[in-house]
Amino acid sequence: MRTPWHLWLIGILSLLWNAGGAFDYVMMKTRSSAYLAQLSPAQLAFYDGYPFWVNLAWGLGVWGAVLGSLLLLLRTRYAVHAFVLSFLGMAGNFAWGFVISATPMTEMMADAGLFPLIFTIAIVVVGALLIVYALRMAQKGHLR
Repeated sequence: MRTPWHLWLIGILSLLWNAGGAFDYVMMKTRSSAYLAQLSPAQLAFYDGYPFWVNLAWGLGVWGAVLGSLLLLLRTRYAVHAFVLSFLGMAGNFAWGFVISATPMTEMMADAGLFPLIFTIAIVVVGALLIVYALRMAQKGHLR
């Protein structure tokens, strides 16, 4: 069965999209001074206050998405699993950030306008769409 052209397009675009998340994660975890300079003291304290499980969820969300994109390009059905794990990690991270933490992200980023909220919604929507897409490609036999 011939691989549809859109699988390559979606795979490459999703890898580029998820590489942005991986870059953010690496810059935050390596404490890049140039990268951290863009954050307010309140934002930095918020991220520094992540409990262990939120850090774990964040990493799962980021690296699961990168892995899912790579597995999609390798045409393996395990891309579905990686995207689902990524989505679960994302859900844990955002649950902490918007619901559980003492200072919700919306309050902390109020000065930035609507962009952080809109971008967060875009991350969730793209994550869900990648699960659906990979699942459909697996069901159609394009993923082994």
